[in-house]
Formats: sequence, C-alpha cells, structure tokens
Amino acid sequence: MYRDPEAASPGAPTRDVLLVSAIITVSLSVTVVLCGLCHWCQRKLGKRYKNSLETVGTPDSGRGRSEKKAIKLPAGGKPVSTAPVPGQTPHDESDRRTEPHSSVSDLVNSLTSEMLMLSPGSEEDEAHEGCSRENLGRIQFSVGYNFQESTLTVKIMKAQELPAKDFSGTSDPFVKIYLLPDKKHKLETKVKRKNLNPHWNETFLFEGFPYEKVVQRVLYLQVLDYDRFSRNDPIGEVSIPLNKVDLTQMQTFWKDLKPCSDGSGSRGELLLSLCYNPSANSIIVNIIKARNLKAMDIGGTSDPYVKVWLMYKDKRVEKKKTVTMKRNLNPIFNESFAFDIPTEKLRETTIIITVMDKDRLSRNDVIGKIYLSWKSGPGEVKHWKDMIARPRQPVAQWHQLKA
Repeated sequence: MYRDPEAASPGAPTRDVLLVSAIITVSLSVTVVLCGLCHWCQRKLGKRYKNSLETVGTPDSGRGRSEKKAIKLPAGGKPVSTAPVPGQTPHDESDRRTEPHSSVSDLVNSLTSEMLMLSPGSEEDEAHEGCSRENLGRIQFSVGYNFQESTLTVKIMKAQELPAKDFSGTSDPFVKIYLLPDKKHKLETKVKRKNLNPHWNETFLFEGFPYEKVVQRVLYLQVLDYDRFSRNDPIGEVSIPLNKVDLTQMQTFWKDLKPCSDGSGSRGELLLSLCYNPSANSIIVNIIKARNLKAMDIGGTSDPYVKVWLMYKDKRVEKKKTVTMKRNLNPIFNESFAFDIPTEKLRETTIIITVMDKDRLSRNDVIGKIYLSWKSGPGEVKHWKDMIARPRQPVAQWHQLKA
C-alpha cells in the first residue's frame, strides 16, 4: 500500500515541526555564542578600562613612574625623560584625553617642586652654607725632624687674607705653636702690626724630643689678633697629626684656617637694648639680662657683671659697668647707661660689651664679648642699623657672646 511520505504517522513529528525545531536550535546556539562573545568582550574591555583608570588615578602607575624618572640624574648628569616621542601615537588615547590625568600630573609636579625646594642641595641651603663658611685666610709653615739631634723643627712662614679683627679694618696677628696634647709649653711668633698678609719667617726648635714621642703629637697652630687692652681675639687654627707627615725632610704646607674650637655658642647670650636720640646726640645702652652663661668657677657657676666701653677710632673714650650678680648663670641686670655721641661720629663709633666673671683672689675672667658698630658681625650690624632707623625707641636684641 502506498504511503504518502509527507503524511504524518501517529506519534511522529511532522516536517514542519522538525523544521521549526531546527530553526529554534540554531537560533539558540547563535544566541549562546553571541552572549559568550559579548561577555568575553565585556571582560576584555572592562579590564582595559580598569587599567586606564589605574594609570590615571594612582601615583604608582607607569605614567607616575615616568614622571619620577624625569628628575633622576644618571651618571651622565642629564635628566632622563620618558615622555612620548613627538609624532608617535600613545598606546591609549583615552589616557591622554581623560581629565583626571592632568590634575594628577599637576599634583605630582607640585609635590616634586616642593621636594626639590626642601632638598639639602637647594639654593637656599647653599646660600646658608656659604654664609657659615667664613674665609679666615690661610697659613704657610714647614716641619721636619733631625734624627741626630732629636729635634723637631717648625718654621712659620706667612699668612694670607686674614680677616680684620680691629675697628680700623685690620689685625695685629701672631701665631701660637703647640704639640698637643701638651698645652703648657707653647711658642709664639712676633706680632705683625696692622697686617692681613703677614710674613714671619721664624724658626722654632723642640729639642731633645725622641722621634717615638714626636709621632704621637699633633702640631697645633693658632693665629690670634693681639689686643693691648683686652683678651687677644682668635682668628683661626690648623692642626696636623705628625704621624701623617714624612719628617725625614722639611715639608712645607699651605693650610686654610678653621674656626677655633672654643666656639662662641657655649659662652651664653646677652639681651640688651639700644636707643639713639639724634637731638640729644646720645645712645642709651640697657643691659637687660643674660642666659646660659659659661661657668668659670670651680663650683660650676660664675659671678657675672658687664662692662660697656665706648670706642671712637679704636680709642677708649668712656667705660660703664653693672653690679656683680653672685653665683648666677642667668642674671637679670636691667641697668642703663647713656653715652654722648654726635651724629657725625656714629660711623667711627663702636660699643664693646664684655661679660666678666668676678674673682676675689685672682684676675677676673672674660666670659664673652659683643662688638656693636657699623662693621661688626651680621647680627650686631643689624642691631646697630635698627637703632638708627628707629630713633628715640629702645631696640632690644639677643646676642651670642664671643671669645
């Protein structure tokens, strides 16, 4: 019996049903594949977008590191820049167009600028270093040892560019010679009057000195400015261990003078005020108080008082002094002294303030000094100029006592 192929048999799906089923199956497969592809694309694009945000928003990103490398100096001394080459396409245009990047870059640049300003090599610090490195001049000397006579020979030749310590703009230099640690036995050159480039050419002999002891000594030279009426002012010093010198023959050295080791900061400070009255042609000096004075007595204290000298053209004109404060390293004086000074003589006038330690059984000790004039140290000159600029007004300032 003939059966129509298109005729549906009982329980079997028809051709139309199969065709629809096939179409549905293919559609579902395509949808699944497309969904998978979309999900994969989203993951990839999302990761790329995330990296872009990290690059822009975090200081530790690759772009942030390139900014840091731009200020790092290699051995060649030239800055290393990692900026894109002109004409080259950046890896991600979105980074370049994103607004937050410019703000982050500006912040990094700002912080970098501040760090450079605060770094030890900044111009401001170098300027301060330049101020602290005062030129104290230099000295030429020779040293050698005679083994046959067991004698150390030291020859002081000359010095150059010494600083002026006197009010006349010059100094009266001489040299003390020590073999440290022995300070009891010292030798001295002659004083060269009013000379900042003195020539001594003096020879000194340390006789009967075994070589074994010589090499254990340090040759110490101290250059001072001679003062007739007060303590000599130290100019500078040089020290050289003799075990580092070939003493078999005379060796000649040029050495820069360094600040003397008994620094001024340990002597204490003095607060005083100056008041200039141009109509009365007078200056009133008020000795207010002192603090952290150096102990000069065995008991770890001092008996301080203050001397005030008026100097004109390097000559002493008038002296005043305060009462003595017994056993006190932080005394309060509050004593005023008036000096007659015509206006036309101000430029040649100097006020010397000396803090002394009173001793009953021996000579009084100098704790420290202050020189006030047009040509003293920076702090003293500032005080003097402030006094002139503010007539009839007391101008107070702390000063470090100097040796």
